[in-house]
Order: sequence, then C-alpha cells, then structure tokens
Amino acid sequence: MKVLIVGGVAGGAGAAARLRRNDEKAEIILFEKGEYISFANCGLPYYIGGTITERAKLQVQTPQAFRARFNVDVRVQHEVTGVDSAAKTVTVKNHATDETYTESYDSLVLSPGASPIRPKMPGMEENHIFTLRNIPDTYAIYDHIQQAAPKTAAVIGAGFIGLEMAENLADRGLAVSVVEAAPHVMAPLDMDMAHTVHNYIRGKGLGLYVGKKCSGFTKDSVLLDDGTAVPADMVILSIGVAPETRFLEGSGVELGGRGEILVDEELRTSVPDIYALGDAATVKNIVTGKVQVIPLAGPANKQARIVADVICGKKARYKGSQGTSVMKFFDQVVACTGEKEESLKAAGIPFHKTFTISASHAGYYPGSSQMIVKLLYTPDEGKVLGAQIVGGDGVDKRIDHLANAVRFGLTVYDLQEMELAYAPPFSSAKDPVNMAGFVAQNVLEGTMNPFYAEDVENLPENAVCIDVRAPRELEALGTVPGFVNIPVDQLRQRLDEIDLSKPLYITCQVGLRGYVAQRILAQSGANEVHNLSGGYTLYSAYRKDLAGMADAEKKSCASCGKQE
Repeated sequence: MKVLIVGGVAGGAGAAARLRRNDEKAEIILFEKGEYISFANCGLPYYIGGTITERAKLQVQTPQAFRARFNVDVRVQHEVTGVDSAAKTVTVKNHATDETYTESYDSLVLSPGASPIRPKMPGMEENHIFTLRNIPDTYAIYDHIQQAAPKTAAVIGAGFIGLEMAENLADRGLAVSVVEAAPHVMAPLDMDMAHTVHNYIRGKGLGLYVGKKCSGFTKDSVLLDDGTAVPADMVILSIGVAPETRFLEGSGVELGGRGEILVDEELRTSVPDIYALGDAATVKNIVTGKVQVIPLAGPANKQARIVADVICGKKARYKGSQGTSVMKFFDQVVACTGEKEESLKAAGIPFHKTFTISASHAGYYPGSSQMIVKLLYTPDEGKVLGAQIVGGDGVDKRIDHLANAVRFGLTVYDLQEMELAYAPPFSSAKDPVNMAGFVAQNVLEGTMNPFYAEDVENLPENAVCIDVRAPRELEALGTVPGFVNIPVDQLRQRLDEIDLSKPLYITCQVGLRGYVAQRILAQSGANEVHNLSGGYTLYSAYRKDLAGMADAEKKSCASCGKQE
C-alpha cells in the first residue's frame, strides 16, 4: 500500500504516524510545502511575546527525527500542485530544486490546512503588515520587532490568534490597538459575554475598535471605514483563514462555496481513495447538524487517527465537532463549547439561557477568582446545547465538563449530579458546573423567571424594581437606575412596602440573593416576579462596555473631523 499525504502539520503528521503504527510495510510519503513539519502552531504568539524563548521548542518533530522514528519519506519544500484522480497521481513541485514530477498513490490524504486571508486594500504592500501561520511568519514578526523597534501595533481581527498576538505584542512593550469588524470580539461568544472581555481589554490599556472595518494602511496607521486613523508602526492581520485547496481544481474532489473539502463520516471525499481532514475539510456540527469548517487543532488530531484507521480497513468514523475552545488573554480566560445563542436562533433551535457567577474555588481559601458561566439548553428536557465561560483559574476545567455534556447529550439535571473533585484549593462543594445545572433546573421548573441586563431599559412602566443587596454594596458598587433598596434579609418584614399585584423585578450582585427574594415574594402572593440573571455584575459590565464603545466613537469622530 502506498499512501501520499499532503500537508505535514498536525493532521498530516498525525495521520502518517498512525498509518505507520497500523502498517509497518506501507509506503508513506509526506509532502509539506514549507520547511517545517509538526510544529507548535498554537504556540507561535508566545515565542513572539517572549514566553517561549527557544526557537527549537516550536518544532515538535523535525523531518529527520520523524523519518527515523516512523520510517516516513518526509519531503519538505515539496508542494502538491495538482491531483489526477483518474490516474491516481499527484503533481509535485520541489521548491528547493525547481523540479516538477508526478507521484502515484493507492490512497491520498489531504491535510493542506488554511491560509490567512490578505484582503486587497490600499497600503497592503507595506512591509510592516504581517500574518501568522507558520514558523517563518513567526520569525519575521519577531525579527521586525527586534530590528525596527515599533512603538505601536494594530491587530486586525479579534479571534483567538488576534487577541493572543495583542497580548504578546503588549508584553513586548508596544502600544496595541485591536480592530474588529464584528460587533464584538471572539466570534464563538455572544455579545452579553463579550462585554466583560471588552472591559478587560480596555482595562489592560489596549485600544479597542469593534464594529469597525479596516479600509487601508499607511506606514504608521491603520485606516478605518469611519475615517479613524489608528496608530500602527506594525500590523497583524488576523481576519480569518481560507482553505488551501486551489490545487484540487479539476481533480473531481467536491468542494464547498469557500473551497472547503466535503467529506463523509469516514473522512472520504467525493473521489474514491482520497481523504481529507483538518482546517480545509468540513465536519458535522453535533448540535445543529450543519456541515461546516471548524478549524481547531483538537479535531484535526482526532481526524488524523480516524483517516489512518479507515485506510487500513478498521471501522472508524468522525461523529462531528462542537467547537470547544479556550484562550488566555493576560490573566483572563475565555472558553466556549457547543453553540452560542446567535447560532441557535439562526438554526431555529429553541433554547433557554442562564448566567451563573461562581468562585473558582472555595471563597475562604486564598486566591479564588470569579467566573461567569452562560449555559444554553433546550426548554423541554434541558439538554445542554452550549456554554461560554469568562474568568480566570479553573475555566478550562469547567468548560471541559460542559463540553462532555454537549458531546454526550447530557441535560442540566446531569450537571447537577456530576460528582467532581473537591478540595478548598480547587473547587467548592457545589462546583460551578453543578451551580449552572441547579439554576437551569430552577428555570425549567418555573421557580426562577429570569430577565437580562439588556432588558432593563424596557421594563413595564408599572414594574416595581428592587435591589436586595446590602446598602453598603450599593454605595460602593452602584445600582441599576430606578431600583429601590430593600435588603433580602429585611424583605419578609417589609412586604407591606411592596405592591405584590404589580410585576416585580429583582436584582442583587450575582443572582443568588435575587433568587432567594424571588422565592419569598412568589410565595407571599406576588403575581409576577423576575430575577436579573447574573445580577448587577453583568448589568454593570454591560453598561461599562456601552460607555467604552461610546467613548471610542467620540474619539473616532474627533480624529476624523466628524460631527457627532
């Protein structure tokens, strides 16, 4: 058996290694158009920022070591430029010698990955504009900082790579601005969770321009579509990727609208004996059932194993992906799994949502930090559809539990029953995952009726609004306009001050005391009681972000000479 593999990073190298473990006699040739295989692409920003100090650490495997261990014919600087599926051959360009030749195959594995998008716009020819995909890109950015000593930088695109690069450029001492065309950073988040991230970005001293498109570049600035000039001695473009599949034209391999390779559950393409995986191949979204590209390292590595097994005659299939991801931005951690609210609406999937705010570990043990958990679930059985978490320590552990809930079709009732490791330095007896399940149960059973920060401006005119925190909290932290203060511990004694016939809207700091108040009022004759999900914490984050956006808009107007 002769197997050719196109692409030598996570997916391609993983498939080659698994193939060899399955079949010691197979002839395996791995083509990689770059100089490196199996490198730590997710770690590249951290070399630029100085967290990773040795270049050799970025190379998980060298071609020589991979060849020695797995007996794979590794051909770097070899680009596959065409596929003749009828003849079962590929055309290869050796960039080291300029030689072009053909190579036959019994099975062909496509793992070409995706390349950063470089849009056509004025100033793109400037030599201080970079993208980040591979080790040479990393060295180019690092060397530019060393040699040109830029003072300011703009990152265009606020996804994972964009924000990681913003952090690492700031760590190098640059004044960094982040520009995002969408209404908020981090596409897997919903806006209500992004507010906290926006506030944190500004709090770290970075400029933030959301809902702003880049229209061009000069030698020292990025031009936005509203006329704003953002100072930038260097620019990182991180606005997305496109599958590198142009070489498949005329091959018969069926592609999607953006050039993505369409595959089935065995990762077979439309052409016999040709397989595809990784960032250039489609997968099934296990929540929506939609076929899409989910470019993440974890799924690519799992697909590599499955492709190799299928080629070797084993029963294996890739059941789909849910887009589980996590990112560190300075001391903040952002994590997601499954679908977000916006995507569920687009797919026509009904859902409920709840917010819980929990400590990373027991509050009495030093060093705990707060995490905000957004849980999305079906309104009938409570099946978990997705989750988002913003916080610090322990976010990664909780998103993994919730990822398993999405993957295996668990409900919010299952979250309550999860028996998770507990000791004061690590968690609380009621883990944040358990708490998310408890609150969702309350919503499903009708004992909690939530409302949300964005609803506050549109409450009924006859609503009675009560803040049940202690007076000192209101003085120190503020309150929602129009809410009167009746501390929860005084509520039973002061029921005569409340018109129970009117709709009641309750808030506290995170939602817990508000729920206690809701239960007191509901069982004291109130007709309608609502509790602010996430409490004043999420409301204040929402208002602070709106103020930050308004301030950025004023500065934009001033810089481009517009009238407000």
